[in-house]
Amino acid sequence: MDCAARGSGTTPCSGPPTRRCGLCGVASYCSVSHQIQHWNDHKDECGRLEQQMQRSHLLHDFPFSFSVETTFQVCANQVTRCSFLMEMGLHQKGMWKSECSCVTPVASSDDSWANNDWNLPSALCPCADPINPISMCLSSWKDYYLWRCLPLHSPVALLLHWDPIKSFFNLQSLGSYMHFFPIFREGERIKLYSYARCVDMGCACKSSSEKNGGVSNGGNSAVTLQLWKGFYHDRYRDIVKDSVPHLIVASNAGIAAYSSWLPTIELIKEIEVPAIFSDYCEEAANLAARCISTVTGHPLGIPIQLNPFRQPMAVEDSALHIPCYSNCFLFGI
Repeated sequence: MDCAARGSGTTPCSGPPTRRCGLCGVASYCSVSHQIQHWNDHKDECGRLEQQMQRSHLLHDFPFSFSVETTFQVCANQVTRCSFLMEMGLHQKGMWKSECSCVTPVASSDDSWANNDWNLPSALCPCADPINPISMCLSSWKDYYLWRCLPLHSPVALLLHWDPIKSFFNLQSLGSYMHFFPIFREGERIKLYSYARCVDMGCACKSSSEKNGGVSNGGNSAVTLQLWKGFYHDRYRDIVKDSVPHLIVASNAGIAAYSSWLPTIELIKEIEVPAIFSDYCEEAANLAARCISTVTGHPLGIPIQLNPFRQPMAVEDSALHIPCYSNCFLFGI
């Protein structure tokens, strides 16, 4: 974590940022002089950050039996992602590698990412179809676990936060086309046609010969992902040769952090397609909303709201002393 005043003046930082703002408790400084120097920049955001901190307990509110370890203790650096996964016996195994902070991201040509295993007993993971079709609107992790007959000590939500569960069931019935980004494996087509496997050898999830790590070149599929490399606004004309989107979804978008988003927002405005974004914390969502409104000339069509399906493990080493969770807040055009 850097000093909030780093780069804003001529005086270099004198050490680690151990001094926090006494009002919001979010911004950190290396010295009193840097805190005073940065006040003119910080004062406009300080009250907003203070209000967000007062609501931070809502971000930690999960029904899981392991919530203390993955929320408060991660934020206090008492527990890491890896140490929690080690305790669960999942460290660097199967799909859980994607949530390890100690694993180097694999190259795009490496297919080891496709290991489609839960590494959990069938009673702890959704490795097969539910007994009954869904008959309710899922509005929380507790709803999802009840529907899939999962106990609240199962850690599967740490991976399922990438799946826009609530939107998926609504859009599936409409046969809608969704564009997801960012995406990195150019030209590859992935068919989502099977469930990830459990460790029980006699489970029905192992009975189908079609299963191949979640990647397929044929067969029926409810969802097919066509992957493209590059900025969305640069590749849009190529992408829509296959299908025109009804919805655009960007997870953990970081709109305010990357200037490359501006032409994409302009494109979304031009084609008039609804777009849903997520980000790690409320402040990032607020800054994104400002960028979007500047480009479109209108306020958000979907206001900033807490995502009930955010990942129930806090982000380590976040840029601010504020709780951050993957896909924590939703908003849209």
